[in-house]
Amino acid sequence: MAQGPVIVLTGTPGTGKSTHAELLVNESPLPLRAINVSEWVKEKGLYEKYDEEWQSYTVDEDRLLDELEPIVAEGGIILDWHSCEVFPERWPDLVVVLRCDHSKLWERLEKRGYPLKKIQENNEAEIMQVVLEEARSSYPSQIVIELQSETMEHLETNVARIVEWIKQWSANQEDS
Repeated sequence: MAQGPVIVLTGTPGTGKSTHAELLVNESPLPLRAINVSEWVKEKGLYEKYDEEWQSYTVDEDRLLDELEPIVAEGGIILDWHSCEVFPERWPDLVVVLRCDHSKLWERLEKRGYPLKKIQENNEAEIMQVVLEEARSSYPSQIVIELQSETMEHLETNVARIVEWIKQWSANQEDS
């Protein structure tokens, strides 16, 4: 039996995934471990090449999934990544898509020092709801939720909502 739920926390870069994940690890009633998949890919060398123009890694998805499989099987994990469709449908118990107004997102990405081309691409992806559509087409609708992530109030409300979901998940596990 899983030690805790598998939560995929996704959204365009700059929507607050890592901040949400960190708070969830601290506030969850069950022990959770967060994996920032982008950092993990770099640390473990799970990429095919580095793209200088886009300043990003081309992920070796097969190796990534092979590495994550035993960790996900244990449960109690948050997968924090800007993409979600690579994860098998059977993995997540909950998929959280964080959304942010594109002008606020632009500011956040500028502060990170992203090149203009990368800011534009990510901004367009947010406007076109690319990550949300990816989540909706990859997982059952009842496990996909969309949350706004623009203010500290949103952050606190979102974390509280997910903590309540974790409590319900835990109660359901005990009942079955």
